[in-house]
Amino acid sequence: MNRKPGGSLKRIYVLYAMLFIVTILSYATVIWYVTAFDGMVAWLTLGFVLIMFALGGLLVWSLKVKLQAMIRAVDDIVDGAINGQERITGYAETNVSSLENKVYRYVEITKSHKENIEAEKGKIKALISDISHQIITPLSNIMLYSQLLEEVPGLNQETMQYLSQIKAQSEKLDWLIQSLVKMSRLEAGIITLQPNDLPVVSTITKSVSQIFSEAERKGIEIKISCDAEVRAKHDAKWTSEALFNILENAVKYSDSGGCIDILVSGSEMFTRIDIVDTGMGIEEQEWNLIFRRFYRSKRVAEHEGVGIGLFLAREIVTLQGGYIKVSSIIGEGSVFSVFLPLH
Repeated sequence: MNRKPGGSLKRIYVLYAMLFIVTILSYATVIWYVTAFDGMVAWLTLGFVLIMFALGGLLVWSLKVKLQAMIRAVDDIVDGAINGQERITGYAETNVSSLENKVYRYVEITKSHKENIEAEKGKIKALISDISHQIITPLSNIMLYSQLLEEVPGLNQETMQYLSQIKAQSEKLDWLIQSLVKMSRLEAGIITLQPNDLPVVSTITKSVSQIFSEAERKGIEIKISCDAEVRAKHDAKWTSEALFNILENAVKYSDSGGCIDILVSGSEMFTRIDIVDTGMGIEEQEWNLIFRRFYRSKRVAEHEGVGIGLFLAREIVTLQGGYIKVSSIIGEGSVFSVFLPLH
């Protein structure tokens, strides 16, 4: 628990006051005792005690006033530095002036760094926008022309296979570019997530709907166990994408006829979403590595992918105050646990 500075100073004042009083009274008692309780000495001692009490009180009051003035000056210095106002102490050779100079320098450096960061973000945003436009536009044209060519009558089977490959590779390249753009925008802070207190079942359902056709093609059953009233503070759109990336891997690395269970539970601080698959499993030394950008295990080299999905999933969840854990057994499957904050 944090202690208030004012309370500490008050305790110090009380402690020194008690020591001062005990010392003065002890001195007066000793003097009175040594002089055999002489009446004149008693009055002189009493007068001395009262004078000392008055001087002590005056000293404490003056120190308190000076300390309060110092605190107000420091407060004004900080406010002035933050608001860009003129210096209060000028350039006098005092400790307060030295402190003010350091505070102003720190604030100026901080503002300069902030402006540089914002400028860099602007450049990155413009660069990403330009690159995505320059690449996506011709790529979209390639995909369009491929579709048009497929509709041309009289093409032989070999030509149709080439067109099918062109279309498939173009779609993969389009997905890769979109993922790289999202990753760059998230890292640059260009994309701002908007977490709200929402039911998680709709978010999960949306992510499942995006992978359902591929799971159905491989005969993989997806089961959801989630109470409709379970909620979490999250951005539904981006969280759905994070869950989709995990589910996509679960379908990709599971054999036909497998099963994926999505289990949701709540606690005092987080809502937990477990995605349990029956895939090939992940070696323990790779549990942290799989969330790195572009990391791919040697065991999945024959599968398509670039190693972006789990990195994006972790970034999206982390930006919302949550986290992801993984556990796995080789040959049995993996469990990805997504923790989303309640507040």
